[in-house]
Amino acid sequence: VQLQASGGGLVQSGGSLRLSCTTSGIMFGRYTIGWYRQAPGRQREVVAIISSDFNTDYADSVKGRFTISRDNFRDEVFLQMTNLRPEDTADYYCQSEHRGRVFWGQGTLVTVSS
Repeated sequence: VQLQASGGGLVQSGGSLRLSCTTSGIMFGRYTIGWYRQAPGRQREVVAIISSDFNTDYADSVKGRFTISRDNFRDEVFLQMTNLRPEDTADYYCQSEHRGRVFWGQGTLVTVSS
């Protein structure tokens, strides 16, 4: 099983980025996929989740700014991030979950400058 996050980078406050998570080795359409982030010195926290039937949920801190989506033909999940703030700076990870089976990918770093 592999999950690979990409799309991170350096952006100015107010800017946008689009993260991608590609997966292999799982029956993608059955899995809930989540984006999580971890800032230096802080615990990992959930950012956004999309279920197998496309229901979404967001952390309060990103509601209205971030959008999670999935492409079940390409086995890929996206996180469109707009109006980025310095406090969004973190390593972003994607996670898949189905019936208690959880897999994590490596992170992609997002840095938002003020």
